[in-house]
Amino acid sequence: MERVVVGAGGEEIVEQVEVGLGAWLNNTKSRRTGLSADQLAQLAEHGVEWV
Repeated sequence: MERVVVGAGGEEIVEQVEVGLGAWLNNTKSRRTGLSADQLAQLAEHGVEWV
């Protein structure tokens, strides 16, 4: 996963971030009531069955 942050001089810096996919899915599933319709649609496009 990539994350874009803004540096001290205003430049964008792309950082590589490692995530545990299982933990991310569990957290996302448990907080799904707070997701927007667009976020749920994106998950459904990728075959996430609980959306």
